[in-house]
Parts: sequence; C-alpha cells; structure tokens
Amino acid sequence: MKLSKENTYDMLTGVGILGTGGGGDPVSFGKPMVDWDYSKGRVYETTPPEDIKDDAFIVCGGYMGSVQAFKSVSDMLEAWETRYELHEAMKISEKITGKKVDHLVPFELGGTNTTVMLSLAARAGITTVDGDGLGRSAPETQMITFVGYGIDLCPMPVVSKNGSIIIVEKTTSPALADEIGRFAVVNDGGAGANNHYYQTGAQLKKAVIPNSISKSIELGAAIRDANENKKNPIDAFLDIMGGQELTQGKIEEVKGEDRAGHWHVLVHIKPENLKGHFEVVVKNEYMMAMCDSKPVVMFPDLICLHNPDNGHGLMSASLKKGMDVVVTAVPAHERLRYAGSTEIGRKAFSPERYGHPEFEYKPMEEIIGRLH
Repeated sequence: MKLSKENTYDMLTGVGILGTGGGGDPVSFGKPMVDWDYSKGRVYETTPPEDIKDDAFIVCGGYMGSVQAFKSVSDMLEAWETRYELHEAMKISEKITGKKVDHLVPFELGGTNTTVMLSLAARAGITTVDGDGLGRSAPETQMITFVGYGIDLCPMPVVSKNGSIIIVEKTTSPALADEIGRFAVVNDGGAGANNHYYQTGAQLKKAVIPNSISKSIELGAAIRDANENKKNPIDAFLDIMGGQELTQGKIEEVKGEDRAGHWHVLVHIKPENLKGHFEVVVKNEYMMAMCDSKPVVMFPDLICLHNPDNGHGLMSASLKKGMDVVVTAVPAHERLRYAGSTEIGRKAFSPERYGHPEFEYKPMEEIIGRLH
C-alpha cells in the first residue's frame, strides 16, 4: 500500500498516542520528515505481513537516544541526504549476513521511529512491513515481541550521529546490547541508528504486531473526524483501541532528569475523578500508572496521555506543571504480553528496568479496580 501524505499525517496522529510518550515527536519531527521526503519524491509503502514471503530477509531497526536528543530537525534532515545513519546500519546488516534486505519492520510505533523506517525503505527501494515489534513504544531494545519468539536481538550494528560504528555480536543478558549501544550513541552525538532482530518472513508472521501502521492511520483518521465534527476525540480513541479512561486532571509536578540516554521522570497528576494521588512513572515512555503508590497499569500495557482539547498524544518530554491531561489505558497486544511472560521476557520487561523491582507485572484488567 502506498501511503498518501494524508495517510501519513493520520498515522502520525495515531502513533503520537500509541507511542505512550516516546518514540519521537510526530509534530516537531515526524511531520517535517514526511514533508521533506515527499518533496524529494519519496513515497512510503507498506506490505501486510501475510504477503511477505516465508524466505524473505527482514531487519528491524530505528533510532536510539534520549527523547531530548532530536533537536534542529531541519539540519538533521539536510544531513541525512548525504549520510543517513539508519541506511548505514542496514548496509552493515547486509554485509554481516551476506543477504539483501527485502523488507524493514519498525522497532516500535512512534513519531520518529516509525517514520525513519518508512523513509529508509523508500530510500532503499523496498517496503516496510505493516506492523512493528510492540504496537506501542518502549525505552529499551529488548522490550519487544521478538524476544519471546526466539528471534535474536544480536548481531546489532549501531551507527552514532557523529560516525562511530559498533557491532554488538552477542550478549549474555537481554538488556546488555541496549546498554552498550546507548552508551555509544549518548557519548557520540546523543543519538544513533541500529539494526537488529534479523528474521525470515516465516518468523515475522508469528511474532510481529500485525497491521499496526494501518491501525495507526485508522486511529488518526477517527480522531481527525471527531475534531472536525465536534465529537469527543477520547471516545473515538477508545472506540478503536478498547481500554478505558483512567482519569482527567492537572499536572502538579514533573520531577526527574535526562540520564544515560533516557528521560527518567515521575509525573504527579491531581485527578478530578479519583481520591488520592495519581502518578505516572516515565522512562522515555509512560511505563506505570500508580494510584496511592500502588500500580494500576504497567508496561507492556499502554498508558496514554492526551491533550483534552483534541485527543492527541502528549510526549513525555513536553509535560509541564499546570497542563491539563486525560489519561487512558489500553491492554497490550496478546503477542507482546506473551513475549513478556516467557523466561527471557520476564527479565527483558521487568519493572526493575524502570526503577521498580518491588513490583511484578499483572494485566491491567486484573488490577484496574483499584482505581475506584
């Protein structure tokens, strides 16, 4: 499917919510990149997972770094015309394997990390799988469906913004590759591109979150329609995604810092419809919602913060004291939940990764009653 510019704009609205606060800003980064690429004659094209040949060679990838790292977008887009780190990483993958990449699959849904893969496919003359590894965004490379389906993260070539190249060939723990890659990019430009999770079409069909790009387009179109027709965009979101509204309220405090390539903050929200304290734990993405210090929704389930005026998603790096927000939650895709339930997935997805080793994941529907 070739995407029109309107398709891509709707997609950006969709991934801007489903990105759960991370994955790159669809407004300040995603839209300028779409406009840039289409002005250069590039057209984004997706292929449904079921149409991928079983013996096709697919690589996953995206950019890594803090949500604060992507500044001066116009300069970056200009630089990418002569040196696109993500394309360099793909060429390294082809050299490592001796295979030509047939399709790309985004690591996650996000204003940057979905768009850059669509752009790479257009530049390379191939297509992007209509799907991704999460159906949301996540702060670390091992937090993905593929780990639960026997698809190896490594080898992982990493190309930093300033030009360093590191290939993580093998690691002894699920999170180590991400830590190595993030150390490299943070210390050489603040961001960089990677490739990983080399897989066949047959493997992809079992593990990918299917049709998530087209779902994002559908979601964005529904929210656009709701705003144009003066309907409630939050209702439009929940009609398509399921889940439920957790609360509405005003941000009282955003406390934290940019540390080791991640935006670590705790967001305090004064809820309008709940008693007690409501907080959101952030590690680039919204990882856990808490009421009176008890978990209500935990990664990999989706916690979405919306602008109450238009229903659009709010990036974690943009949150400020005094902002009005709507908080919703959506169950993660069954494939992502399954991956998190495997032995490697329990380590890869552990709440310890976002600062809370005292908790263990439970599906939101098992604990959501604690809100009321």
